[in-house]
Amino acid sequence: MKIKQEELTKKIEEQDYLQDLETIKYSEITKTKLKKIATKMIGESVQAFKHNSLIQTQLAISGRRPMTFALESNIINLPFANYKKISNFCNNEDEYEVNIYFETISEYVNVSHFRIDILGSSDKIVADPDKYSDLLVKAIEEKIEVIRNYQKPESKTKAKKTK
Repeated sequence: MKIKQEELTKKIEEQDYLQDLETIKYSEITKTKLKKIATKMIGESVQAFKHNSLIQTQLAISGRRPMTFALESNIINLPFANYKKISNFCNNEDEYEVNIYFETISEYVNVSHFRIDILGSSDKIVADPDKYSDLLVKAIEEKIEVIRNYQKPESKTKAKKTK
């Protein structure tokens, strides 16, 4: 799937894209549950691409260290929330390949509380959804581990007081 930057930003601004949100508790996470959810998220992405639509599908995990994982279709690695910046990187004449970006949102992922990685192009995901479901499960498991082990950096004011 290809799209012009102007059309993409208009769709995001008007929220003209498929949206889904699934919420589970941290205690409910199992490999089987993650596989089911990832398969659903990738399936929704494939359906969006087949209808020339954009998508934002999310998995929110509640618990002691809450986290949200999202798949968003875009032409650049920016979340939908920053769609106005897309024009800084792309022009209005060219059509760009739509990719799926995997986003991790948690105050325990890094100091910016956000991480974005490319999962794959729309064409590749449509061609092999099972492969990308497996990749998504692996990516979610890796980020859960990062969040589970994250140590917040000491604040500078706190560090100065202890000296």
